[in-house]
Amino acid sequence: MADQSAAKAVLFEVAEGVAWVTINRPEARNAVNQAVSEGLAAAWDRVESDDDIAVAVLTGAGEAAFSAGADLKEMAARAERGLPSHLTRDRLAEGRVTKPVIAAVNGVAYAFGFNLVMQCDLCVAADHARFGIFEARVGRGSPWASQLGWLIPPRVAIELLCTAEPIGAQRAYELGLVNRIVPAAELKSAAAQLARAITANAPLTVRAGKAMIRATAGLSPAEAAAVADKIYEPVYASDDAQEGPRAFAEKRPPRWQGR
Repeated sequence: MADQSAAKAVLFEVAEGVAWVTINRPEARNAVNQAVSEGLAAAWDRVESDDDIAVAVLTGAGEAAFSAGADLKEMAARAERGLPSHLTRDRLAEGRVTKPVIAAVNGVAYAFGFNLVMQCDLCVAADHARFGIFEARVGRGSPWASQLGWLIPPRVAIELLCTAEPIGAQRAYELGLVNRIVPAAELKSAAAQLARAITANAPLTVRAGKAMIRATAGLSPAEAAAVADKIYEPVYASDDAQEGPRAFAEKRPPRWQGR
C-alpha cells in the first residue's frame, strides 16, 4: 500500500534519456509528506540505476507550487521532537545521484520545497516562482540549508533564514540560484531544452563536471586541482575519450557509450 501511495504522490516518466519526476499533490500545494518522501527516494534510485537516463527534471504538479514545504499537518500529528523521521534522506539529499538534476520550479518553493531546489544541480523557474525559508515562523529548524551559503552570498542566506521573507524569481536569478527564468507556459519546454543540451554530451564528462564542482567547494586551489584530477582520471581513460576526437576527425556526431 505504501508503494502504491508513493507512486501516486510522485510521478515518474522517461522520454529521450530524461527522467521527469513530478510531485503530485497539487491539492496540498505539493507539500512533502511520507508518501512523497518515499516516492522521491524511489525515483532517485531509479534515475541512478537506469543507464538509459542521462538527466532528471524535478517539478511539481499544477501551476501554483513546486512544493510549499513539508506537510505541517502530518508533522503536527506525529508530534516529533527532533528531525522529522518521515523526511527520509535519499540519494539526492546525500549527494549520491551522479547525473545532473534540473529543478523546474513551477510556483512557490518554500521551506523543504526550497531544500529540494537546492539539492538539484540546475534550476529553471517560471517568472511567478517564489523561494523562501519559513522555519523561523513556525519554530522549526532548517539544517538542510547549511549549503545555502555555498550557493548564494552568506549575508543573503542569513537574511532568508532569519527574516523568513521570500524572494521572487528575478531576485533568485540575480543571486545565481536560478539559471533561467521563463513564462510559466514555457517552463517544461525550457527545462527540456536544457536537458537535451546535457544529454547530447559525453555522459562521463557531464557527471565528472557535476562531481568536481560539488567536491571542490571551499578547497584551496591546490587541493581542488588534486581532487579534480582524480575525478577526471577515469574520464580520460574511457572509450568515450577516444570516440570524441575520432568523431570530430571523421566529421560525424559522436556515439557516446558511457564507458
